[in-house]
Amino acid sequence: MTPLYTAEALTTGDGRNGQGRSSDGRLDLQLAVPREMGGSGDGTNPEQLFALGYAACFHSALRSIAGREGADVSDSAVGARVSIGSNDAGGYALAVELEITLPHLDHDTAQQLAEKAHQVCPYSNATRGNIDVTLTVTDD
Repeated sequence: MTPLYTAEALTTGDGRNGQGRSSDGRLDLQLAVPREMGGSGDGTNPEQLFALGYAACFHSALRSIAGREGADVSDSAVGARVSIGSNDAGGYALAVELEITLPHLDHDTAQQLAEKAHQVCPYSNATRGNIDVTLTVTDD
């Protein structure tokens, strides 16, 4: 792979209860374990950041594919749910659900575009075979 861009970030403190900052300073976040996992919830967490990144990346791939095919993707949206849980081997695992909304397309066309985007999105390619990813096309 020939990199087109490289993002850099650094965390300090106590990992999930610390500080995260991008090298350009645009992101400067307090990190905290979510309340659901016994933490304070007084900051963001890696799962939220992953969900945001995956949703944005997938949405971009979706719009690119749709543009090439002449599909109307105005008012489109992609939401991501990233779940963390025990992997039953003493560690943790992630699962992702992407919710795709393409209100100006019929369900079958929207589903086909979502599946094509899933083949080109870098996050999808990175997680394939490692994380369960579910694509859900809504009819909103």
